[in-house]
Amino acid sequence: MISSLFRQIFFNPLYNLLIAISAFLPGQSLGGAIIVLTIIVKLTLLPFQHQTLKMQKKLKLLEPQLQALKKDYHQNRNEQAKQIMALYQTHGVNPLTTFWTILIQIPIVLALFLVFRDSATLHPDLLYSFVPRPETVSANWLGLVDLTKVFFPLSLSVGLSQFIQLWLATPSSPQLSSPAVQIQKQMRYWLPVFIAFAASTLPAAISLYWLTGNLFTIVHELFIRRAAALTHQSEKDGSSTGQ
Repeated sequence: MISSLFRQIFFNPLYNLLIAISAFLPGQSLGGAIIVLTIIVKLTLLPFQHQTLKMQKKLKLLEPQLQALKKDYHQNRNEQAKQIMALYQTHGVNPLTTFWTILIQIPIVLALFLVFRDSATLHPDLLYSFVPRPETVSANWLGLVDLTKVFFPLSLSVGLSQFIQLWLATPSSPQLSSPAVQIQKQMRYWLPVFIAFAASTLPAAISLYWLTGNLFTIVHELFIRRAAALTHQSEKDGSSTGQ
């Protein structure tokens, strides 16, 4: 029942969209279709991801105050929880926002993974009546990469892009030494290695999807940083003018 609903709601629509995109691309390029579909899905999920990033940044800014509260009320857990909740409310932070936005994305990301894993095989029985039915799709991307096989340079690119993404998402905080911060610092290094290794065991179609998603997230992170810097500068200029 759950498997059937998952296919009807997530897998089948994404598979049909992939085939439709590839049918309109020169040479029925599967690689191009993977990139386009990944960007479409990322744009659709952008409001959720944007909210998650904003909430994560607020939590990072509050980390020194959280550590101070935990230290001041370490012997009174109830009061500690009340003070932390009061701090969250004052700054408009809801930690559950991140959880729910991630939860919403999980079935879509899983469906994309499954779609791209078997994307080189055409399944006419899964296509909607209005979707063009190409005789085949080209799994050869740029004349260099067979998307049905492992391509190690692409796997390494996935690991490198993951490292850059994590580096931007978890900036250094030398003034903090909480276990959570230390774990985040360690994740910058071992998680990209693990992901590169995982990508090296999967078809290049998955690596291309992974790389496209990472690059999209990196651009999004840089955009948020730029917007935050401009806002901060505007507030600073306004404060100086007021004085």
